Amino acid sequence: MSVGFRIDYLQLLSPSGELREAAEEAGWNADVLRSLYQAMTRTRVFDAKAVALQRTGQLGTFASALGQEAIGVGTAYAMHPDDLLVPSYRDHAAQLLRGVTMAEILLYWGGDERGSDFKNARRDFPNCVPVATQVAHAVGAAYAFRLRKEKRAVVCFIGDGGTGNGAFYEALNMAGVWKAPVVIVINNNGWAISTPRARECAAETLAQKAFGAGVEGRQIDGNDVLSVYKAAQQALEKAREGDGPTLIEAVSYRLGDHTTADDATRYRSPDEVKEAWTREPIGRLRAFLAGKRLWDKEKEDALQRRCAREVEEAVATYASTPPRGCEAMFDYLFHSLPASMKDQLEEARRFDPVRRNGHG
Repeated sequence: MSVGFRIDYLQLLSPSGELREAAEEAGWNADVLRSLYQAMTRTRVFDAKAVALQRTGQLGTFASALGQEAIGVGTAYAMHPDDLLVPSYRDHAAQLLRGVTMAEILLYWGGDERGSDFKNARRDFPNCVPVATQVAHAVGAAYAFRLRKEKRAVVCFIGDGGTGNGAFYEALNMAGVWKAPVVIVINNNGWAISTPRARECAAETLAQKAFGAGVEGRQIDGNDVLSVYKAAQQALEKAREGDGPTLIEAVSYRLGDHTTADDATRYRSPDEVKEAWTREPIGRLRAFLAGKRLWDKEKEDALQRRCAREVEEAVATYASTPPRGCEAMFDYLFHSLPASMKDQLEEARRFDPVRRNGHG
């Protein structure tokens, strides 16, 4: 594979919902388009409820995916069931498509270790909060697939700010050396907490960071779920065929706060956010579907009711799950508790808030 320095920008669906390349239209199945739309909407309804739960003291800190639903949905839709997802902390759009339940996601953000013990997506990794370390995990797992001659691929998500971390460069370098079957997706939402993209990195694109590692780099419109799906599908097929890794920079915008512990109104203008709403992913696909008579108000109302009902059922499951004592976090972390940790366990037992107050 030859690697050039030119970065093209892939956008198939414009912000106003018009298909960029007429030739592509014939290749899009109506059921696939509706499924992508429904998955993004499902994510947004869940996302809003999770934020509301945190604001009312029923959930711990939560990282919203508002406006970035297309990245997770488009990528996960292109994955095979036996591929492996290595998520960061903002990737519930992909996790929901992989079979992780809403109740499990709520348990995770409620501080319950069972939220990382997925009932369905048993092989996928749990959320990784330390910035960029998940890329090393993903490359290592992908290298194992290659050594075992398994035609499986790994998908890893990372934020734009995380690509400035040393762990990202080290992992990307080894992905290139090992021709690891991994697809690293950068969620470039424009902000590393309160630091804007322009002050994070002087490179013209983040996709160019792939070149130094001998890896293919692509930049796509991360608010266009069709572009995300297409790019992920091509990269995953390449990886499974043994042709090496791909770095995809999906350009999006974080419409909400970094997490519920953040207040983005302190560092960005309302006009900037208002303009970003004109490019968000769900409205543009809905406009396209409506224009093709594949979607209407009746379908939208039914979808909203279905999503709301599913979310409320998940909340009920989460709220009625009896909390575990503080021993759980030690049990999930260690097979045998090291002697040096025994004092910490005893101290945790004395101040165990979960036992007294329940989740959150």
